[in-house]
Amino acid sequence: MNTTVRTGPTPDQTVAELLVEVSGYAAADPPAISLPPQMFTSPQVYELERERIFHRNWIMVAHTDQLAAPGDYVALSIAGEPVAITRAEDGQLHGMSPVCRHRAMPLLEAGEGTVKDFTCSYHLWRYKLDGSLRAATHMRDNPEFDPATCRLPGFAVREWHGLVFVNLDAQARSFEPDLAIVETEMTNYRLDDMVQVSHWTEEWACNWKVAVENGYENYHAIGLHPETVRPLMTGGIDMTVHLDSPWVTRLLSAAGTPFDAPILPLTEAERSVMYSYRLFPCGAVATFGESVAWISIIPLSLERTQVRGGTLVPRQALEHVSLEVMRKEIESITSVINAEDRAGMEAVQRTLGSRFVERGHLSPKEPGVLAFYRQLALALTKQEA
Repeated sequence: MNTTVRTGPTPDQTVAELLVEVSGYAAADPPAISLPPQMFTSPQVYELERERIFHRNWIMVAHTDQLAAPGDYVALSIAGEPVAITRAEDGQLHGMSPVCRHRAMPLLEAGEGTVKDFTCSYHLWRYKLDGSLRAATHMRDNPEFDPATCRLPGFAVREWHGLVFVNLDAQARSFEPDLAIVETEMTNYRLDDMVQVSHWTEEWACNWKVAVENGYENYHAIGLHPETVRPLMTGGIDMTVHLDSPWVTRLLSAAGTPFDAPILPLTEAERSVMYSYRLFPCGAVATFGESVAWISIIPLSLERTQVRGGTLVPRQALEHVSLEVMRKEIESITSVINAEDRAGMEAVQRTLGSRFVERGHLSPKEPGVLAFYRQLALALTKQEA
């Protein structure tokens, strides 16, 4: 690139100026340097991300085991927008805004559970599991109110091999074509026959991009995870990156010592790699032999992020080990790793407001970070891939 890239501390830049710098990551030869620090701290940048990224992209929010029966729901916030996913009586998944159409009372708090319908605690309006109105108390004498047209605004929902995605744009394009390569390469993992043995939700005090870019490289394992993740990387911390589309990135890390695979028909190559794919902006799925983990990093606000995920195993793996035993074993590991990442990401966030923070030169061990920056640049500047 011929463009001069500023690395040192600079006065506050406008959003337009920041986007000019970020647009460089979409070039054929992007600068191997980290994002401007203001990209993590600017309220104006965050508002632009809400509009251009989180209001129109697919967000992985759950596994189908969490929504197995009619009445099951998962409720969360995506960049400040309340969202609910339900399994209705017809067996279909529905996404909707869980805010009463009367006077804006939330119908659900963030979390998950099972209900017969959604009843507003304010004036007892009731909604069906598909978002349509069931009853509105004392509204018959209002001639302008039409209960047939009153329903909760809907969002797009898709289930891909057990993973549940939502898009705040009800008319969103399908993401499946972008996962064509992943679909083929994940065949032997038999995702449709996997069960979720553990899932979790945490809140981290950092900007969502701080957490996401951390997941696009193995480099940090030598510092944050010396006794947990680093020993698994017997093939080293190098990563092969394949940027399939503006939304999908595949990250492959050599395992060195092949994983055992007594149940799944994994090839030697599949047992010898930690295979991961990322669905921009914030979803990830990673394999560790016969164990598959999913994680989604979702902004709650500029400096608060929800990190949610789960661990999947072949159904057959539970024939000789109880679910509770396996859950405790997995949670004992993931909780430690999550705590290590959380401490690191929150420490980074605390320093980003310093006037001495500079853009850092990236290591050759961080090609995945540049892949994420490219996707971010395309989304924020509305460039074509």
